[in-house]
Amino acid sequence: MPKVSDIKLPAGCRTLPGGFWSAVDVWTHKPHVVNKRLCGVKETERTDVDAEDLRLLLHDPVSDLSHDVLSFLTCRTSTVHTHQDHKPWSSTVRTFIPKGNTSGTEDGLMNENLCVFLVITPQTFCLSHVDIARQQVSFLPLEEDAEGRVSLKKGNIYQIQLSLELHVLTPDAWFSDGVAYPKLPWLSSNLLPKLVRWAAECKSSEFKSTLSLLPVEKYGLVYQQLKDKYKAMVKVWPEVTDPEKFVYEDVAIATYLLVLWAEERDEKGLTGRQSFVDLGCGNGLLVHILTNEGHPGKGIDVRRRKIWDMYGPQTVLEEKAITPSDSCLFPGTDWLIGNHSDELTPWIPVIAARSSYSCRYFVLPCCFFDFYGKYQRRQCKKPQYKEYIDFITEVSQVSGFNTEEDCLRIPSTKRVCLVGKFRCYPLSDEAEAERRRAHYIQSRQTTPEFTVQCSDIGNDGHCRHGTAGSDRTTESSWGAGFQPRDRTEIVRNCAALPRALVDGVVLQVANALLGLAVDDGGGPSSDWNGGGSLSVSEVAGLLEKKTLQLLKKECGGLQTLLKNNHQVFRVEGGRVYVRDWRDRKSSRADTKRKPVAPGALKTRPCWFHEHHPQGCPLQAEHCDFAHGPDDLRPSTRPLKKLKNDAV
Repeated sequence: MPKVSDIKLPAGCRTLPGGFWSAVDVWTHKPHVVNKRLCGVKETERTDVDAEDLRLLLHDPVSDLSHDVLSFLTCRTSTVHTHQDHKPWSSTVRTFIPKGNTSGTEDGLMNENLCVFLVITPQTFCLSHVDIARQQVSFLPLEEDAEGRVSLKKGNIYQIQLSLELHVLTPDAWFSDGVAYPKLPWLSSNLLPKLVRWAAECKSSEFKSTLSLLPVEKYGLVYQQLKDKYKAMVKVWPEVTDPEKFVYEDVAIATYLLVLWAEERDEKGLTGRQSFVDLGCGNGLLVHILTNEGHPGKGIDVRRRKIWDMYGPQTVLEEKAITPSDSCLFPGTDWLIGNHSDELTPWIPVIAARSSYSCRYFVLPCCFFDFYGKYQRRQCKKPQYKEYIDFITEVSQVSGFNTEEDCLRIPSTKRVCLVGKFRCYPLSDEAEAERRRAHYIQSRQTTPEFTVQCSDIGNDGHCRHGTAGSDRTTESSWGAGFQPRDRTEIVRNCAALPRALVDGVVLQVANALLGLAVDDGGGPSSDWNGGGSLSVSEVAGLLEKKTLQLLKKECGGLQTLLKNNHQVFRVEGGRVYVRDWRDRKSSRADTKRKPVAPGALKTRPCWFHEHHPQGCPLQAEHCDFAHGPDDLRPSTRPLKKLKNDAV
């Protein structure tokens, strides 16, 4: 049997053979993890089969083709042992779902509910046969033509064995379309190394597989359509946040909700589109997409964003305080959305439950908040994110929802969402359900005073997710004790500190590092003094108490200040070094800057040219920064004015 390639597993790997089957499961059930041209697969139930069953599945009762396939499947044994009550193989049929529309036609693909069925001609399947006794899995491609006739594509049959060898029945006849049938070198250089890593790690996720609550084929086509429709937002994004991350993330979340709601309409026989309210809508793009796709709704946030003016009057966005109370209920709304809603996150299932018996919710937790402040960990053996998801799930269940969990396909490490579609009690028990909610919320309140801050502040001083808060309220409500954030966003990434203070700290720390001799832990001796290293705590010991108090008010404190001044410092493993720009690889690894181009615009002076006793280790033409006023040219782009520049 022709062997295309093999990769040796780590010697003495304790995860085998379980790790092998875990790795194969990823490729079988989630091929899109490796093959980025796929959206996913749709599978039939696994069934036990024998030789006769295989012939029927292959639509080939008696021929040389069936003989070749059966010989390939039984290559490690001379006979196939079949018993009356035992079938030697287990098989499943999976349908590949490519990204986008590969059929060459777009007419008639979208129905009135935005549920899109991808039709591929010829439709490509893969029949996989798992042989546990011989530790191998075989993949038999089947193709269905426009008339529904199914045929086996013999040239693309391949097999993966426990030693992580890739065998192909007829390599010379292999056909590649770049999607369902990758090139053979790709299987060897991309797939096999991934299988080795997965087999050795044998990690099982604590969360559901992505899109476990939706039909993947509908999600894939709707996502591609929305991405094409709204990708222009990337070019006109007026916020300081990363446009590609936020645009495509909101497109993916909107896709999820549109398909989820379309499925709900089919299940319940609904004719109208579901209404929604997005609490803590942030930039409002999710609201804009959902509204444009026909769902009536609005977004509410404490702070208006610049991009709101770009959406037009059909996108309803309110700059309004949100405080859990009877005045902040939404009895006429079908769905409440909490997309990175920060301190409102645990309240959203409660607000939905109290708005009406028919109100549902979708929440995507991010920053860790309890009802009345930051969430305090209670189970150190669990990862913090898993513990927080379990907490929000508990809140949802106490609020009376049958809670479902899913994992989104978004560019974020925090992508587990919770969905509350149905209540776990009849409407007649609403009074008792409300007593349980009230008692649970009261049990979480430990002190009346809290300070609520975002736990995920970016280098630009903004929370990387939507801001949900409001002004402090004096209203007596069932959310009394809840302290939302201020209407005015406070920048706490050291960018607003007085320039003189920052320059003084930089010079003091740099001189201390340069003063370290080699025997004191400094770097190797050279013509240019690169100094030594100090831990962050040792650097803190160099500074005055007053300076440290100012830094403690900033997110990240001293370490953030040092990282902000990456031209001068390199912070790794809790230690601080003077950056040596001669080492191009290490100097660019954590700054993500491209090599300086001839004649490049230099808008910032070189710190080393001005302050290092030996000057800059690079010649002016090779340095990213200006060596003297003659090398400094003003930028044509307007610079953002810092509040404390004049201090």
